Amino acid sequence: MYAAIRRYEGVIDPIETARRVSEGFVPLMRQAPGFVAYYWIDAGNGVMISTSVFQDQAGAEQSIAKAAGFVQDNLASLLPNPPQVTTGKVVASA
Repeated sequence: MYAAIRRYEGVIDPIETARRVSEGFVPLMRQAPGFVAYYWIDAGNGVMISTSVFQDQAGAEQSIAKAAGFVQDNLASLLPNPPQVTTGKVVASA
């Protein structure tokens, strides 16, 4: 499995951002090949983190492209800063 983690800082409205992610982005992720799980986390203080888990590296990398497009089209006014993106192979899980 592979994961993609995106950290967004300076989030303008965490509640509205979460609503748009839940209603618009989560369905896109569920349709992606190799999808395992997706989490959108409110870390407080204007920080939100997404974690996408896929069966393979290609799925994780595809999720990064989908996220960038979704943010540009639907969340640009709420997420003013580009995310810090980390990807990697899942080496332990529970």
